[in-house]
Amino acid sequence: MVRSGSFDVVILGAGAAGLFCGITAAKRGLRVLVLEKSNKVGKKILMSGGGRCNFTNLHISSDNFVSSNPHFCKSALARYTQWDFIEMVERYKVEYEERKHGQLFCVKSAKDILGMLLSECAAYSVQIETHIEVDLLEKIKSSTCNSFKLSVSQSNQGVNNCELLGKSVVVATGALSVPTLGGSGKGYDIANQFGLNVLPRNAGLVPLMFEGVMKELCEALSGVSLEVEVSCNGKLFLEKMLFTHRGISGPAILQISNYWKPGCSVEINLLPLQDATQMLQLLKKDQPSSMLRTVLKPYLPKALISKLQQLWWSDLENCSLAGFTNNRLDSIGKRLNRWVLKPSASEGYRTAEVTLGGVDTNELSSQTMESKRQSSLFFIGEVVDVAGHLGGFNFQWAWSSGYAAGLAV
Repeated sequence: MVRSGSFDVVILGAGAAGLFCGITAAKRGLRVLVLEKSNKVGKKILMSGGGRCNFTNLHISSDNFVSSNPHFCKSALARYTQWDFIEMVERYKVEYEERKHGQLFCVKSAKDILGMLLSECAAYSVQIETHIEVDLLEKIKSSTCNSFKLSVSQSNQGVNNCELLGKSVVVATGALSVPTLGGSGKGYDIANQFGLNVLPRNAGLVPLMFEGVMKELCEALSGVSLEVEVSCNGKLFLEKMLFTHRGISGPAILQISNYWKPGCSVEINLLPLQDATQMLQLLKKDQPSSMLRTVLKPYLPKALISKLQQLWWSDLENCSLAGFTNNRLDSIGKRLNRWVLKPSASEGYRTAEVTLGGVDTNELSSQTMESKRQSSLFFIGEVVDVAGHLGGFNFQWAWSSGYAAGLAV
C-alpha cells in the first residue's frame, strides 16, 4: 500500500521504459517509486511477440524509427545499445533466439524478461505500487522545497488518498495503443499541463481495413497469407501479408501502416521476386494451352488466384493463355507487381502496437529526456514522438530512453 512520503524519483508507469528507468536510477543510490495504474506491471512485455517478447533487434539504427525529428533518438540509442541489453539478458541466463531480420525473442516466455527486470528492481530497492491513479501533479518551489507534489489514490485499497513528493518525475505512461493493456493519454495531459507541445497522434503498427468490394474479397480470403512487397509514401517493406475479415494485416502491413495516411493508397507487389509481365509472356510462349490460373499456382495461393481472376480476367477465365492478347497479359502482369489499394481506415488503437506522434521531441533533451520547459520532469518510451518499426525496436527505445533519463534524474 502506498503511503505519503518523499522520493528522489517518482516514475509514472511500470512498463518497459518505466521499470528500466527505475533500475538505472536506483543503481545510482536514489530512492525510486514506480506507480502503475493497472493491476500488474509489464503487461505489454508479457503479451509481446506472442508471449515470447521480441525484446530487441541486432540491427538498431535511427532509420528504424518514425519521428518528426529522425535524429532525436540517436543519442539515447548510442548510450544504451542493443548489445548492452543482450549482455543483461545473458547475465540472467535468459534463453533467447534470433529470428529473421535480427529479431531476438525469448525461447521460453516473456515472463523471463519481466522477471529479470523485477529482480533488478528488488536488488536495488525500487518500490513499485499498482492500482495507482495520479489525481494531481504540481511543482512546488519554495525556500525549503523544490519538488513535485503528487496526489494519488489506490483503487484496490478502498479510497486511499495520499500525497507524495518527488525531486524528479518521469512520465512513462505509455500511449493510446491497446488500452486493455493500460494505454492512456495521461502522459499527454501532463505534457500539456506543463506547457509542452504534443504532436497529433495516430495508431501505428496496425492492420488496415477496406469497405465495399475489397472488404468482401478480404473476408473471403481471411487467413490466406503470402510474402509481398508493400510500399506507401516512399517506404517499402518485403514481408508477409495476411488477409483478414476486415482487410489486410501481417508484418508487411503493420510496417507500412506507420507511413500510411487516410486517403492514401498502398501498392502491393504480389510477386516481388518476378517481373510478372515478362513471366506471363514466357508462360504463354511455353504453355499456350494452359489456363492463367493454372500457371500462377506455383507462385500464389489458390484462393487468391481465384479472386484475382474474378477481378481481372473473369471474361477470359475459360480461355487458355493463347487466347490472351499480349496487351491483356501485360496489364495483368503490371497489376500483379503493382496492385493499388486504398484502405478506408486502420483498425485504430484497439489493435495498434504503437502510437505515432506524442510529446514533441523539440521539447526534450535528446541526451536526458528532460523537459526543456520544466526542470526535473522527464518523458520516456512510447509517450514521446518516437515509434519503432516492428521487430524489437520499440522495446530498445524503451530501454535506451529509460536509461538516459535514469542517469539524469
